[in-house]
Amino acid sequence: MPSFDIVSEFDKHEASNAVDQANREVQSRFDFKGVDASFALEGESVKLEAEVDFQLKQMLDVLRNKLIGRGIDARCLDIQEPVLSGVRARQEAHLKQGLEQKEAKDIVKRIKESKLKVQAQIQGEKVRVTGKKRDDLQAVMALLRGEQGPDLPLQFDNFRD
Repeated sequence: MPSFDIVSEFDKHEASNAVDQANREVQSRFDFKGVDASFALEGESVKLEAEVDFQLKQMLDVLRNKLIGRGIDARCLDIQEPVLSGVRARQEAHLKQGLEQKEAKDIVKRIKESKLKVQAQIQGEKVRVTGKKRDDLQAVMALLRGEQGPDLPLQFDNFRD
């Protein structure tokens, strides 16, 4: 029986490369001349540090562009509120990986509401979708990628025919 898995993952090595590229761009940009601004990847979170809040917003844009350039969906960023303390501004952006239970239930609900002849079941941090026809599975993929889909960075792997 054909099946595939719905997951939300990113390549950690590519994320590390994107953070390194963002660091290099910030150090070479004209509007950051003489400014002590940097990115630091610690586990699955990126720590941004600059002198003012406005620079943090610019740095977030640079980071998003570098992640997208490396093939990582920018929706996996969970951006925290900036912390302003005297002469430094800090912000943390977590890189989300895996589907939470609530998100997985929402995906299963959307699939069931579509009335397609497929079964969806939650298996840990992924959702397995099975059906008799390959076309039904591709319709589920199109549904989740489209306007009615969740606002999550989803990937479809393990497609078996």
